[in-house]
Amino acid sequence: MSDRMTVEVWLYGPISRYGKEIDEELVQDRRVERSYAELHLRLPEGSTVAHLLDLLRLPPEEKGITFINGKLAAMPGVDTDRDVELHDGDRLGISHRRSMWPFQYRFGASLDETLKDSFRQRKDRGIHHAYTKPDE
Repeated sequence: MSDRMTVEVWLYGPISRYGKEIDEELVQDRRVERSYAELHLRLPEGSTVAHLLDLLRLPPEEKGITFINGKLAAMPGVDTDRDVELHDGDRLGISHRRSMWPFQYRFGASLDETLKDSFRQRKDRGIHHAYTKPDE
């Protein structure tokens, strides 16, 4: 199994149930509770987040914020994480779309390079400070 890597995946909120559905031969360790699931998975080298989401059978409409190794990699409407290649020892945290921003990031979060590039290319840079029209 030298062509395999171990990835730690945390599923928060109602999506924790998808931790029960992944193929048993990929699971190195698993703990599934009502509010979270902790999975240690053996995935093929070169796997991407999209591959992981397919294995979990996690529908895109339920996926919210994604952190990869503590860096914000995706959020609702900005799914920049799908093509990110995973590496041995990576840690992913995926929240349900309706979950709140994780408490430990209350003062901000570092951004994954893919998400940074996505924001740089957007006209609004991905930031909204006002919820009214500029002429109001």
